[in-house]
Amino acid sequence: MNFFIQQDIHIQTLNIEGITNSSVLQIGSAGMIKPISTLYNTGHYTGPVSELPAELTEVSQVPLPAPS
Repeated sequence: MNFFIQQDIHIQTLNIEGITNSSVLQIGSAGMIKPISTLYNTGHYTGPVSELPAELTEVSQVPLPAPS
């Protein structure tokens, strides 16, 4: 049996304290959330990536908050 729900949701303010990888922010109804993770080789790469120069590795690192 399939149910089809139409909703109108109006949000004036949404304050999110924190969200991490693999988190789900759901607004509204959902019968089931099916997790999916897909990787695509859109660049048609066939080998490992080359090493980055030292000056790029320091700049490209993103600081992450400590887990709580």
